[in-house]
Amino acid sequence: MQRGVAAAVTYLLLLVVGWESFQVGTRRRAQLADITDRVGAIVERSGVRDGVCHVYVPHTTAGVTINEGADPDVARDMERHLGGLVPKESDFEHAEGNSDSHIKTALIGASASAPVRGGKLALGTWQAIFLCEWDGPRTRTVEVAVSSL
Repeated sequence: MQRGVAAAVTYLLLLVVGWESFQVGTRRRAQLADITDRVGAIVERSGVRDGVCHVYVPHTTAGVTINEGADPDVARDMERHLGGLVPKESDFEHAEGNSDSHIKTALIGASASAPVRGGKLALGTWQAIFLCEWDGPRTRTVEVAVSSL
């Protein structure tokens, strides 16, 4: 019976990897900051061969997304067009002056997941992971966990 318990504990230890965090300083009010290399380094340090990488941003005015990273114009287009879709100045009830940032974060989301294969982040050819700043410049926290399959 003890062998079965030990095997179960070993399995759970392989399955669960703790959260690791890092800080990102942004320079503009709206900015998509490429965090792919930093997330990838956490994946490699985790020792997980095959699994899922979870990225979470614990902020209400910043999010995270996976999108094209090869052409920086894509990130700039997203910044500009989301700014047009949800302008800073509008008829908002929230009095802090950053209601647009909350709405943009709700549209983008506070988390993203990507596969891990062979111990590395397995993004598509053109994909990158971006911290999406909507109320900067600020220092933001990014949380990353890697789970084994």
